[in-house]
Amino acid sequence: MSVAIILALSLFGLAVAFYYSRSVSRVAVDMGVEDADTRDKLRKIHSAIAEGAMAFLKQEYKFMAIFMVLFGIVIALLIDDHHTENVNEGIYSAVAFIFGAIISIASGYIGMKIATAGNVRTTVSANQSLSSAFNLALHSGAVMGFALVSLASLGLLLIYLGLKFLMPDDVPPHVLMEVIAGFGLGGSSIALFARVGGGIFTKAADVGADLVGKVEAGIPEDDPRNPAVIADNVGDNVGDVAGMGADLFGSCAESTCAAMVISAIAFGGNVDALLYPIVISAIGIPVSLLTILMIRVNTEAQVGPALKRMLIISSAIMAVVMYFVTDMLVPAEFAIVGVEYTSLGVYLCFLTGLIAGLVVGLLTEYYTSDTYSPVREVAESCQTGAATNIIFGLALGYKSAVGPYLAIGLAIYIPWMLAGMYGIAIASLGMLGTLVIALTIDAYGPVADNAGGIAEMAGMPEHVRERTDVLDSAGNTTAAIGKGFAIGAAILTSLALFGAFLTRADLLMKEQDASSDLLSSINLLDPMVFTGLFIGAVLPALFSAMTMKSVGAAAFKMIEEVRRQFRDDPGIMAGSSDPDHARCVAISTKAAIREMVAPGVLIMGAPLVTGFLFGIQATAGLLAGSLVAGGVFAISASNSGGAWDNAKKYIEAGNLGGKGTENHKAAVVGDTVGDPLKDTSGPSLNILIKLSAILSLVFVPFFVQYGGILLKFM
Repeated sequence: MSVAIILALSLFGLAVAFYYSRSVSRVAVDMGVEDADTRDKLRKIHSAIAEGAMAFLKQEYKFMAIFMVLFGIVIALLIDDHHTENVNEGIYSAVAFIFGAIISIASGYIGMKIATAGNVRTTVSANQSLSSAFNLALHSGAVMGFALVSLASLGLLLIYLGLKFLMPDDVPPHVLMEVIAGFGLGGSSIALFARVGGGIFTKAADVGADLVGKVEAGIPEDDPRNPAVIADNVGDNVGDVAGMGADLFGSCAESTCAAMVISAIAFGGNVDALLYPIVISAIGIPVSLLTILMIRVNTEAQVGPALKRMLIISSAIMAVVMYFVTDMLVPAEFAIVGVEYTSLGVYLCFLTGLIAGLVVGLLTEYYTSDTYSPVREVAESCQTGAATNIIFGLALGYKSAVGPYLAIGLAIYIPWMLAGMYGIAIASLGMLGTLVIALTIDAYGPVADNAGGIAEMAGMPEHVRERTDVLDSAGNTTAAIGKGFAIGAAILTSLALFGAFLTRADLLMKEQDASSDLLSSINLLDPMVFTGLFIGAVLPALFSAMTMKSVGAAAFKMIEEVRRQFRDDPGIMAGSSDPDHARCVAISTKAAIREMVAPGVLIMGAPLVTGFLFGIQATAGLLAGSLVAGGVFAISASNSGGAWDNAKKYIEAGNLGGKGTENHKAAVVGDTVGDPLKDTSGPSLNILIKLSAILSLVFVPFFVQYGGILLKFM
């Protein structure tokens, strides 16, 4: 039954994505625009953004293709459980890895393609009405949501069926699940480069455009005279569409793999129960469609509440539907590692994760929306300059980590009591249960943002920019919610993977030595574990430093280029000549590709080197340290950046003197500091904690057979 449900709903989701894609594409780029000059500008701007985005993806995907092949070979050579003599796990794991990477790339490409198609069409729709513009931006985002979740569910099902067919019949179920974990590793590896590379691209352009354009030249945001403005618009799509999509694809695949690995012994002969984690994602597809069909927007005041209501409605429907699905697919009573659990307990684990995700999202909104006091306090601090603005923003970020961590702590403790590590994995999938909606809302943001920029650059009537600003403002808040949601999901996913890693390592070590008890040996008083904790805890700090510096280096080159163009061609400011936008896009592209390599090596190299040199215990410590510290870093960085951004927009809306005042200039400086925090370092930390965990899980056989090489000589 599970196979039929997953297959039917995945294909249905792809059909919905295709329908929304066609509905967006059918709108003419210059619909309703009578002025020939404006029509020409719209086409040129749209073409420049689309070509810039695809040019970046082309360069990035070339790098990723080389990486996929090389790392696939590494997996094939190093991973082989000698207890399964009739099958080389490494080869099958490499196949799963490449398959997961390809689907992740395809998902990002689809999202980018429709986002760059939807931006200009949202602009011309805003010329007609606010409602039509909202619907078009939302439908553009929906293509990303439905396509990604459908491809993830379908991909996991196909890799399961394919490997089950190819591998010998006598291969134990848990071995098959561990091979499938390579699928999650492939998705997460692509997410690493998509997140880091996309984040560096967008923030280099954004910082360059803001500091030289808004602060030094005193021209408006998205002014067509700014050479970096097209690169900034390209970056919105590269970072917030392709990057976020790959990130959440990885979370979905990894959580599913973790749950299947942990439960393989209990459900090995029960396909319905074994595939239950994939069913959770598949059920979210029709639930999300129903939610979208229930949303209507007619006035400006309805835009923000409508987006937030989508999260609440979809969560409520999922809570009801999954009770019956769980009761139908999961045995009423079952045992994992000798401990008895119930299907009701599994459902409550799902419900706990679902509620925790909603709580984390709402807390993120509280700390990043200018509707509430924390952001307004940051805005008011601009009255005494940029320094106090930065101080208040940092304080907000640190404080904002408390509530989400308490919610996530409950989402760990309750599922653990109900269903052990399997419960935590199900809770992480519960948090991702409304993933289609989360992705739809997140992709909606850059589409609306780009639409406003295009309206400014094309010289559209004032009411168009007013409407797109309303859409963009709501999108900024929901984007911050999406980042909080992604971080919370990453923490639970990583913990589930951590549990799967220890469970698998324990089983392998018991096969070598029946008296071995790895789980009891993971002791904080063990110097190897404690040292691993310290190394793991410092990794997020080092990673953040590397990505922040990368943004700074890339932004430095962008600033120099914008200044050069303004200096060498006075006609740009006078409006008599066009700036060289392509040059700025090329600078961001080159910098992103170059600078994303070192952080990638750090994330993937740290657990591999630690496991090989010092063994399982040290690796466990490293994973735990990076998980706990990385979550705090990620939440505080993302929320500080979001607060600075919306404090600036609060002033630009006419508060505290409005645009062009000293308060506004101070807010722009704070926003510039926050940009790499909220769009590069913060979100990228999701990948660090997830990728380290899934990588360690996949390489468990290697660590057990060859790990701790230095300890053998001590």
